[in-house]
Amino acid sequence: MPAARRTVRSLLGPARTHARPSDAPARLRVGVIGAGRVGAVLGAALAAAGHDVVAASGLSAASAERAARLLPGVPLLPADAVVAAADLVVLAVPDDTLAGLVSGLAGTGAWRAGQLVLHTSGAHGLAVLAPAEQAGVLALALHPAMTFTGAPEDADRLDGAPFGVTSRPEHRPVAETLVLEMGGEPFFVAEADRPLYHAALVTGANHLVTLVAEAAELLRTAGVAEPGRVLAPLLTAALDNGLRRGDRGLTGPVSRGDAGTVAHHLRTLGERAPASVAAYAAMVQRTAERAVAAGRLRTHDAAPVLDVLSAARHDDPAGSR
Repeated sequence: MPAARRTVRSLLGPARTHARPSDAPARLRVGVIGAGRVGAVLGAALAAAGHDVVAASGLSAASAERAARLLPGVPLLPADAVVAAADLVVLAVPDDTLAGLVSGLAGTGAWRAGQLVLHTSGAHGLAVLAPAEQAGVLALALHPAMTFTGAPEDADRLDGAPFGVTSRPEHRPVAETLVLEMGGEPFFVAEADRPLYHAALVTGANHLVTLVAEAAELLRTAGVAEPGRVLAPLLTAALDNGLRRGDRGLTGPVSRGDAGTVAHHLRTLGERAPASVAAYAAMVQRTAERAVAAGRLRTHDAAPVLDVLSAARHDDPAGSR
């Protein structure tokens, strides 16, 4: 049976979940712990796939508003009550609180054999779900490789979004089917590779936002009233070059070995935007290293650029690190 036509119910069998009416054999009762920017969207996607979202939890007013908008009629309950009501529990909480939540629920005896639990953390794999697994729960790590800001368009962004899947080999069909039901595209990430996978996405997405905001602020300091109009076509082309050509898509003074330009940039930033010096120097360093490794810049042409950075660190060690 093709993956897109499978249902989670058909893969699990009737003994794995609560009994449901015969006219709705594919439905699972879903509970969402953490009805924030990610959890509410995934809950809405599971509801659209035919599952019953029966309970959710969320501590903030923003979570309550989001749940009311995306999960209308779903009651907000304490976490242990959400687990008690659900066949499938979605844990969409911050990375650093996930382990304590799972173990805390295990300590109260909330988990029960035959349940499914998935978390949405990119940084964690299955190890963090061990207390639930020990209670007989089928555990999955399903991370949507997409940015969610709490805006209405978040639900649309889930359509076709890649999901980093980590699961036991025998549970992989269940994980892939859940992702497909939510409208995503699954790809497998090994347990040991999960932290590196997440670091890569943070570098590419979160740090990209910081770089764009930094560039826009510098343009405003330079007197450009609408930085977005200047940056949009340039950054769109740069992103396309990077995705299609990798390091071969690099342009600019570092790729040319223009040490004088880099030195002038550092002096100007030091005078007019000192908080930006360290980030600029770090990116020049890494850009030069990658350009050399890719054959875009000869080692002897990179040396003057790296000498400029070394001199800047010597002149202002605190500001250039």
